[in-house]
Amino acid sequence: MIRRRAIVLCTCTCVAAAAAQEARKPQTPPVTQPVKRTPLEAKTVTAETATSALDFTVKDIDGKDVPLSKYKGSAVLIVNVASQCGMTPQYEQLQALHKKYAADGLTILGFPANEFGGQEPGTNAEIKQFCASKYGVQFDLFAKVVVKGDGQCELYKFLTSKEQQGKLGGDLQWNFTKFLIDRSGKVIDRFEPRTRPDDSKVIEAIETALKAKP
Repeated sequence: MIRRRAIVLCTCTCVAAAAAQEARKPQTPPVTQPVKRTPLEAKTVTAETATSALDFTVKDIDGKDVPLSKYKGSAVLIVNVASQCGMTPQYEQLQALHKKYAADGLTILGFPANEFGGQEPGTNAEIKQFCASKYGVQFDLFAKVVVKGDGQCELYKFLTSKEQQGKLGGDLQWNFTKFLIDRSGKVIDRFEPRTRPDDSKVIEAIETALKAKP
């Protein structure tokens, strides 16, 4: 009986010692995986948080997301366009600007909108086909957006904000309003719808913007 008790006591002592030694070992923290955020959870740029007209991501005429930051370093002319407007022939002059100045760093971005007289009723595919067949448009076109009133997209909230743009801000009056953005993304000029893209004031402003360094 004495021997059995000694064996049991020894066994218990060894187990306790092993447990104590295990407890003294440094504990390895559990491996945690980084949290993956879905696109909906990603921080969205708004007109209030943007510092540049090129901070936004928009959809192109084919429905693909395009970060406007890709145009930084270029002079950018942003125009709200329409297919059934009395000023629709300005597409021809915009294409001429693209052809003449693209190699120098001018980028033209056309945003179809239907807020003025319902003059852009078509689908994105119909708009794309019309622009290509009627005016041979090669500059970048984007999906239809709301540029004024309820549902106004964040880009146009920013462009028309008097708090952000000062005297260049204010609601759009009609189709083919033109905003000139410098190479750093700052709005530097605005031309109202009836000012044609080939007007001397527009040409002068574009050439000045192209000469400036980013």
